[in-house]
Amino acid sequence: MSAVTIEKTAQGRTRPADQVRVGVSRALRLSKQVFRSLAQRQVLITAGLAICLLVSATAVVFSSHQNRVLFSELASLQEQRDAYQREWSQLLLEQSALSSHSRVERRAVDTLNMTVPDRDDVVLVPSH
Repeated sequence: MSAVTIEKTAQGRTRPADQVRVGVSRALRLSKQVFRSLAQRQVLITAGLAICLLVSATAVVFSSHQNRVLFSELASLQEQRDAYQREWSQLLLEQSALSSHSRVERRAVDTLNMTVPDRDDVVLVPSH
């Protein structure tokens, strides 16, 4: 078996304020290195291309959504057009049925008591 020993830290080594100063100086050096590396041309080009990629991807998503919305609206309008065409065809059939000569003549005789005039009742007026 192995033994575990607990060592006490020496009290005179570092104080908490010294640890904070060391940590801040390390953070400043690291941030300077990061900003220097960001200023390099390759990093700027890569960042620019990544931004262009994100904008392009967002545009693709937006245009796909717009395409779906417009296609749905187109399908709805085509259904409405087909319904109007069916109604127009039915109205044309009804008009042709209601305006047939035999029906008009029968209605004139039945409801208005009209008759076809005899030959003797027809008078021709000469034109000048």
